[in-house]
Amino acid sequence: MSTATAHKAWYREPYVWLIIAFPLAAVIGGVITLFLAIQSDSGMVVDDYYKKGLEINSTLERDRTAIRYGLEANLQYAKDIKQIRLIVTAANNFIYPDSIKISFLNASRDGLDQVLILTRSGQNTYLGPNPELGKGKWHVLVESGDWRLLDIIHVP
Repeated sequence: MSTATAHKAWYREPYVWLIIAFPLAAVIGGVITLFLAIQSDSGMVVDDYYKKGLEINSTLERDRTAIRYGLEANLQYAKDIKQIRLIVTAANNFIYPDSIKISFLNASRDGLDQVLILTRSGQNTYLGPNPELGKGKWHVLVESGDWRLLDIIHVP
């Protein structure tokens, strides 16, 4: 009594490939994730977070100074115009600086941030080159000396 059983080669068994597929997919996914993490350094995490945390008090003081001066800013920006115009209004005791720094900070991508220096061209008007802003949410930081103004704009 001999029974001849035909054995298939291991690579012809579908269950073997099913068992191999899941760990292989995990390894491939891990390699892709590692590659993306190395290639796209978002820069969102600050190395010296403790020092930045201590600086928050001076930042808040600059905001309080802007409130004390009664500062307001009106930014006139259009893609087809070569210059941007910033009109600053303040209380009577405010001395307008000769230049103002304006920063356009992208909400999600650090590499798109732009910093411009606007020069005074009137009593309370400042002009500068028109930045190339892409679509999305932008934080606009207007600052000079001991004060700052911060707002958010949405570029269509």
